[in-house]
Amino acid sequence: MRHVLSATVQNVPGVLAHVSGMLASRGYNIDSLAVGETEDPGFSRMTFVLRGDDRVLDQVRRQLEKIVTVVRVDDISSRNYVERDLMLIKIAATVGAARSEVKELTEIFRGRIVDVATDSVIVEIAGTEKKLEGFIELVRPYGILELVRTGRIAMVRGSPPPRELTEAAGGVQAGTVDADSLA
Repeated sequence: MRHVLSATVQNVPGVLAHVSGMLASRGYNIDSLAVGETEDPGFSRMTFVLRGDDRVLDQVRRQLEKIVTVVRVDDISSRNYVERDLMLIKIAATVGAARSEVKELTEIFRGRIVDVATDSVIVEIAGTEKKLEGFIELVRPYGILELVRTGRIAMVRGSPPPRELTEAAGGVQAGTVDADSLA
């Protein structure tokens, strides 16, 4: 089973190495890992995608919670959440039909062409893993020269913001709408 874990960690040097080293030393395979600063610069959020049964997930969670710099670990897999991945992909596309076909596919997938060379284009696409994999398969016949992905990031829909922000706003929480359904 696929699990998405969100860990809030102190934003200090060595946290990523400590966490990934702990997981690797215990034989856990990370499908995806993304790390970035949160709304509070003193903390970062690590988003992990792991595979395993509930027992494995429980072990991973307990091990992460033992690390001093890990503030909180949440399994958001069973909750309503938004997940995205960002990809840059360099595609062979000379002037002519191939280039206009790649441009059309990019528009269909709501991507952006961010670089154009005489023999290639670089496309930026953000979306679900399924969306990115679909784009990759469709442009593969043109020739993929390079590809890089950020790893998945995720956030629970409609969950309250950190307590101090909720208190400052008088405890008000807005409703949620899946913006993907609006397009």
